[in-house]
Amino acid sequence: MLNRDETIEAMARSPLDLLVIGGGIVGSGVARDAAMRGLRVAVVEKSDFASGTSSRSSRLLHGGIRYLAQGRIGLVREASREKVVISKIAPHLAIPLPFTFPTREGTEWKLWKLRIGVKLYDLLCGGRNLGKSSWMKPAELEQKLPGLNQNGLTGAVRYFDGMTNDARLVLDTLRSSARSGGMLANFVSVEETKPFGEMWQATLYDHVGEKRINVTAKAIINAAGAWADKFPASRVRLRLTKGVHLVIDRSRLHVDDAIVMTEGSRILFVIPWGERIILGTTDTDYDGNLDNPTADASDIDYILDVTNQSFPSARITTDDVISTWAGLRPLIADPNGKPSDISRAHEIRMTEPGWIDVAGGKLTTYRLMAEQTVDRAITFAKLSARKCETDIAPLLDAPPKYSGITPPPVSRDAVQHFIEHEWALHLADVMIRRTSWRYYHRDHLQIAQQVARWMKEILGWDDETFRDELDTYSRQTSNARGEEASEFRTAGNETKVST
Repeated sequence: MLNRDETIEAMARSPLDLLVIGGGIVGSGVARDAAMRGLRVAVVEKSDFASGTSSRSSRLLHGGIRYLAQGRIGLVREASREKVVISKIAPHLAIPLPFTFPTREGTEWKLWKLRIGVKLYDLLCGGRNLGKSSWMKPAELEQKLPGLNQNGLTGAVRYFDGMTNDARLVLDTLRSSARSGGMLANFVSVEETKPFGEMWQATLYDHVGEKRINVTAKAIINAAGAWADKFPASRVRLRLTKGVHLVIDRSRLHVDDAIVMTEGSRILFVIPWGERIILGTTDTDYDGNLDNPTADASDIDYILDVTNQSFPSARITTDDVISTWAGLRPLIADPNGKPSDISRAHEIRMTEPGWIDVAGGKLTTYRLMAEQTVDRAITFAKLSARKCETDIAPLLDAPPKYSGITPPPVSRDAVQHFIEHEWALHLADVMIRRTSWRYYHRDHLQIAQQVARWMKEILGWDDETFRDELDTYSRQTSNARGEEASEFRTAGNETKVST
């Protein structure tokens, strides 16, 4: 793999077939698809790879049981089949996860409807779902979930989706692209794009090397997610909604399945994650800072209230919250209806010759979105390309050592791997996106100090850079629960680190 300077120089050396703007899940999928078809492709990301929506999701591969209730059969079929594809090409990032969905009297979620729905759910996967659906009577459900609120229970359905690690899925997809010749650079922003004869020219700014470069491409793919409407050639119109997640210790809520909690027509989840539990998510309109959506106190209270209504004996409080994250859903604009009613379908449109917007969609359908986008570019630019094989080719060519659903052990070897093979440049790149150590461990500030010392040794940081990285990480990880942004303090059990 080329080093960073060599990669950026190679981008500008000769015309690209495709320039991809955005290093999230869709951009990474396009980069992999194009590279595997033999195209000359480059992807640039203004921050770190997966630093936006693609590291702040619910970490689920799912068809969307509630979309089925909304009658969006096509969307569910598409996503259901793609989750099975991902389970085959990235089995380390797609484990079957059973969901138990309790039903109650006086609500819109009727047991008989859901029993039909989950059977249809299985069929929409082509009969190859990650597990077979079933249903339970109230007595069976009470035995399975003794802490569940028993008021008005009519039973439950049990169906299967998948658990993933969203940021790892992006990074492993990018690694696959690089293995096939894709050129990838994070911390490179697009300053200007303009038609250049029959091609496009883009002025890029490398924030690490502090230099500008011009590249030309036969087509530009705008896969910038929540930022997709910020370019002059873009015709994307977005409605952004915010989703908040909380992490608690699994000892506070003993569940083996993911549990569906309802609040009116809204659905929230209790998701087992190793020794932790993920609670979420909210779905509210958002018009704030795109770079730093936060979990507000009201968001946290809402999720805890719904959780405690479903599991009253648990009595989860803010003191139990280990970490939070908030992400933005870049949905195709629709001014009508509640945020949770807006379609998760994607759109691919060529707004000017050679400029292709790809927007909307779901984490689960990223591979299909990429295939359709590259097909469109190949047709327009009359590119000679191999057949798409992203649905059968494994993401990785060897068993992963540091990539999985749960974080790897904290070690210097892991940090060195992320720097040398996964483009990690800053402390947050390792702590948040490469590992999830920030979200998984209460004592993440202590871990961050050790990781920063290792990065100082490996990258040759001076003392000022070392302090700046710690200060920046502390500011980035302060949240609505009042974590101190100016001090590195520990709480709870210390995490063992390996040198």
